[in-house]
Amino acid sequence: MTPDFPQLRASVQHNCHISDALFARDYSLCIYLLKMREYFRWERGIGFGESLPDKELGQWLVEREHLWHELEDAEFARVPFAGRELDPFASDELNALLTPEGLVYSGGYGSSAKPHFFLADLQRAEVLDGLRVFVAGREYARDITAPPAMSIGGTVFVRRESLQRTLWERLEEWRWHKRDNAMGRAVGHYDFEGDFSTALNAMTEREIDTVILHESGEVEAGRRLGPGWEQLLAGVFRTRMEYTARAVRDHLADCLVTLPTLLARNTAPSIHFFFANLTGMRRALFPSLVRAYEAWHGGDGNALPRAVADGRDHWEAVAQRFLSAFGRDGQKALEVEARTIEL
Repeated sequence: MTPDFPQLRASVQHNCHISDALFARDYSLCIYLLKMREYFRWERGIGFGESLPDKELGQWLVEREHLWHELEDAEFARVPFAGRELDPFASDELNALLTPEGLVYSGGYGSSAKPHFFLADLQRAEVLDGLRVFVAGREYARDITAPPAMSIGGTVFVRRESLQRTLWERLEEWRWHKRDNAMGRAVGHYDFEGDFSTALNAMTEREIDTVILHESGEVEAGRRLGPGWEQLLAGVFRTRMEYTARAVRDHLADCLVTLPTLLARNTAPSIHFFFANLTGMRRALFPSLVRAYEAWHGGDGNALPRAVADGRDHWEAVAQRFLSAFGRDGQKALEVEARTIEL
């Protein structure tokens, strides 16, 4: 490991703490506590399925919230490496230095404009359809929220450790009832009963490809919608309309790239898992896709491709109407437009 690593890791984690100080307590109490338990598990290196020490967890919560209180007015620190100090959002510049060392870094903005930073081992780097893709392995620094993937410009960052943790959480949730649903169908393609660790690793590796497909779709959707879409999101920051707009773009991305590719490859486990994760706002806005999935699972091989093709046209038209409405009369017009978008 490079001699600069300890200082690098400390500076990235410091910026993660600042981000959490500003945003972590915006979650509802239930979501906040769940995220903090998962964060504690990651930080202490506690394995999946192992019980958390309640007393130690409680003390850690108190100490972490005290640290955040101290950092509420702090500014993000520059990231030191190889004799330079770089802007924490200069991911391209930092990765030019870190890639030869087998490391990967990302600094960018997620939902509700929360800054996300992470530092990890570089598992692989490649270029796919013009996109630069970094797949991260073991994470050394992160904030309370660890998105399995993000795209920044023309670069996609996939976080294997975070994705695997998400898969494990969804699996544990399903095992409470073991219903015959999309998650159960995805799980059925792996030998979780015989060799849990091998099955989880196999599922993770497969879903890395699905995550990359979605991020590729996001980039393509961004090309079609132009810079006005980011201005729209900024204009509805932290409102219900932000989540609606993000769901619309997600649907466009998935109808452009993710689902057509999975269907063309006939990747049934990933198709099932996609629908296991189609929840909340995204599911509510696209009920026809859920019906098509059930018909596809029941033997109608054309149902899902038809729904995806219809969805591609529909969601691109919706997104363009959103842009026009927002340009005409801001959030007020956007809210009126959003009342009639369900497909």
